[in-house]
Amino acid sequence: MNVSALPGATAPVVVHIGVYVVDFNQFSIEEGTYETNFYLDLMSDTNISLDDLEFMNGHVSSVDTITDTPREKEYRIYAVMTANPDLRLYPFDRHTLPIIIEPKVLTEKDMVLGIDDNNTGLDSEADLPGWTLTGTDARVTNQTYVTGEVPYSRAVFSYGIERDAASTILKFFLPISLIIIVSLASLLMKVSSRLGLNGSMFLAAVLIHWRVADAIPLVAYATFLDLFMIITYATLVMVLVSGILILKFSEDKDTERVEQVNRWSLRIIPALSISLYFLLFLSILL
Repeated sequence: MNVSALPGATAPVVVHIGVYVVDFNQFSIEEGTYETNFYLDLMSDTNISLDDLEFMNGHVSSVDTITDTPREKEYRIYAVMTANPDLRLYPFDRHTLPIIIEPKVLTEKDMVLGIDDNNTGLDSEADLPGWTLTGTDARVTNQTYVTGEVPYSRAVFSYGIERDAASTILKFFLPISLIIIVSLASLLMKVSSRLGLNGSMFLAAVLIHWRVADAIPLVAYATFLDLFMIITYATLVMVLVSGILILKFSEDKDTERVEQVNRWSLRIIPALSISLYFLLFLSILL
């Protein structure tokens, strides 16, 4: 009997939902989607089924029925779900992959969802290439679509992920750090050839930035990567300007000003650059 047809019912039907995720696949930041397969367990005193529920943030690719009794239904489900990526900390970004379930037509007056803790979890072998799983959460909330209307009961299963730190450091921060070190070390050089060296470092930084930034969609806010590269470009520009000034004064044979530019460059540029990087990384921890 379908729960949508319960004449004279005075109390809402309680449905205990368990979601056991087997694996995740293909998390696309650009599209805000991910693939997953999981077991869905439904337990109730009323004969309910998957047809009485819907996934609010995705669609089912395939369903296999494992158990089908009047009080319990179990399914193996493959689905494509949507997420809402927050890229402010990119490339140290963290995201939540949700599975959101609601009744199709029944409000809280007729159906209330609950979490079945015994059948909810994440497989120990579940993984997502390039990401680290950070934790799970399951809770019941409600959702109102029209002001003043009775809300719908909603079960939300959430899975936290964060980008693999080692991969991020090796692919991005290590080459950029080497560029910054070489550029700052060139301040010790008083010859005009350092100008060409820093020009090459600037071009290399732009290419690395373009390659990494191309992996994410355009967003309306500054990411950690944007702020990091702004400091990097500012550092490289300051070193380039000091090199241009040294070249100019060297051609004018003004050794006093060459020494002055070199002395103040060594004092100001590294200290300012390191301080800005320190404050930026500190902002992640706060």
